[in-house]
Amino acid sequence: MYYTMEIAGVKRNLELFPINETTCIAAFIMFGDVEITQAAAAKLLERAPEFDIIFTAEAKSIPLAYEMAKLAGMNDYVIARKAKKMYMKNIVEVEVASITTAGKQHLYLGQTEVDKVKGKRVLIVDDVISTGSSLKAMEELVKKAGGRIVGKMAVLAEGDAMERPDITALHKLPLFDEKGNVKA
Repeated sequence: MYYTMEIAGVKRNLELFPINETTCIAAFIMFGDVEITQAAAAKLLERAPEFDIIFTAEAKSIPLAYEMAKLAGMNDYVIARKAKKMYMKNIVEVEVASITTAGKQHLYLGQTEVDKVKGKRVLIVDDVISTGSSLKAMEELVKKAGGRIVGKMAVLAEGDAMERPDITALHKLPLFDEKGNVKA
């Protein structure tokens, strides 16, 4: 089953996957899709507040953060990592539970990333905001690193997330019943 939608002026067929017995979600995968990444980045920047640094979590939204930074004329952006790396010093971490990944995860920043965030106006970007758990973890990391969040943006907001006044998303991504009918 697929759901067809236009995202930032680009039409895509998103495959549906069950998350439980009564609900399916549409998989929006930016990896490898240069056209949608470029279009979404440009549209998000049109709506972005003034910021000093773009912040995202590993992994699906990295191309979006890169393209937004490039279009904004910046040479840097920050990625919260899902694993500690040997080159990371003075690690800051938070726990996160995402509906698209089984089990608990952690997000990490090393001193280099903390220094890029500290005292800066931070724009958090993600591909899809759903339950908000990944977003909450990113917010926690930015605060622990001493940054000031000026905006939270995503290409798509799933289900009720589009109604949240604290995020900006380009489009609503509905939820689906087990037969592929839109339910929210």
